[in-house]
Amino acid sequence: MKYLLKTHNPFRLILLIAIMFIASPSSGQQTKPSNSGYAPVNGINVYYEVYGEGRPLVLLHGAFYTIDMNWGQLIPELSKTRKVIAIEMQGHGHTPFSDRELSITTLASDVEKVMDFLKIDSADVAGFSMGGSVAYQFAVQSPKRLRKLVIISSTYKTNGWLPIVNGGFKDFKPEFFDNTPIKAAYDAVAPDKTKWRKYLEQMFAFAKVPFNVGDSNISKIAAPVMIISGDNDGLDKVELMKTYQLLGGGVSADPQPMPKSQLAIVPSQGHVSVMMQTSTILNYLNGFLK
Repeated sequence: MKYLLKTHNPFRLILLIAIMFIASPSSGQQTKPSNSGYAPVNGINVYYEVYGEGRPLVLLHGAFYTIDMNWGQLIPELSKTRKVIAIEMQGHGHTPFSDRELSITTLASDVEKVMDFLKIDSADVAGFSMGGSVAYQFAVQSPKRLRKLVIISSTYKTNGWLPIVNGGFKDFKPEFFDNTPIKAAYDAVAPDKTKWRKYLEQMFAFAKVPFNVGDSNISKIAAPVMIISGDNDGLDKVELMKTYQLLGGGVSADPQPMPKSQLAIVPSQGHVSVMMQTSTILNYLNGFLK
């Protein structure tokens, strides 16, 4: 922890903030899943949890997170009126580590295959950070399976982040995560704790590879999209506005109909802290998804 505090790398600071929030007694959910297990998809077993009844809502977590870390405060409320399906992606949480190469294309395919396994024809999808990038890719790859899309503090391309964020992983090392609540959470649920270092190294390599779902593909997303971003969450807000325009937003809605997609900028929030604004996020989700 002291080493993290002494560095000037912004992503290490993000990690430190994340650890602080995850360690908070207020994090974690009380609701128990009505169903959970593993879906055999694309050569790996993906862990899922199901809560509540109603229209399906798929939740995709951020990098290094588990279902509980990312969505623990929201699931009890969302599952009162929705069938919530939370997924832990390759190597995360309960889902075993695999040597399979990580890509948002493969991870998006995993989401569709989990839906197949659970016999869900279509669903609303919400993703945070890395999960948001996967959600964008899912919208492009599997448009008929998507009803509405919620993107929280995320982008569909590497250049959607500020340069200082994109350079954050270049000298990351697994030992930066030692003796942290993130490591403790991994140890608590991972099926093979000896894969910890390999999992981190795989994630670092994944983060260094540029990605771009494509402007033309984003502009063709037919489903309504809500973008939620902290005003200082590391996203390039010029690029974010371009994204919203690709989705039909950024117009003068007085002389014409309001766009089907929405953009919400949450003031005085960073990448990690915006996800902790439970009541704000919940209000946005309920209003958009109803």
